[in-house]
Amino acid sequence: MKVAVSFIKSRVNEKETVDLINKTSADFLHVDIMDGKFVENITYDFEDIELFVKDNKKPLDIHLMCKEPQAYIEEYLKLKPYNITFHIEAVANPQKLIDYLHDNGIKCGIAINPETNVKSILPYLESIDTVLVMTVHPGKGGQKFMKEMVYKVDKLNKLKGNFVIEVDGGVNNESISYLQNADIVVSGSYVCTSDNFEEKVRNLKE
Repeated sequence: MKVAVSFIKSRVNEKETVDLINKTSADFLHVDIMDGKFVENITYDFEDIELFVKDNKKPLDIHLMCKEPQAYIEEYLKLKPYNITFHIEAVANPQKLIDYLHDNGIKCGIAINPETNVKSILPYLESIDTVLVMTVHPGKGGQKFMKEMVYKVDKLNKLKGNFVIEVDGGVNNESISYLQNADIVVSGSYVCTSDNFEEKVRNLKE
């Protein structure tokens, strides 16, 4: 099980949080971008993120909770991320974005909200690298894990191709027991509001 850590909700400021994540055995730094349109909240602009990740050593896993992800993708390519994920609900032509990311040498993920059926992404499973299953409603940290979304992970495993299954939302030492079929889990407040980031990351990996 690989672990991506989101720094959006923490006991210290963003730069310090990223530095602390870098000292852990986490596999990715998860970067949540919210535009205030696709979701209610607004997070950071590109200049903020650029500053936060300036000394980052972890592969960047960028999650765009944005209504028009194309413009954001063009900007975030400058950070040379490992992966950029956009929401299927936010775009009219997903294949165009998939191709654009791959043409730029970046892995592509598609995220699905709790209300969204796995069927909606079936046409793209052969050409994407990651499916991100949301187990909370996107846009706010610290929400309770929606156990009823686990069936999507199981369904995707049966369809397994070359993509990995990532789960985001309410991931902690209790909910992780439901996610053994996932390849990557994203955790934010569980890790970053604690006094020992590495201990929490290890709890998820065990």
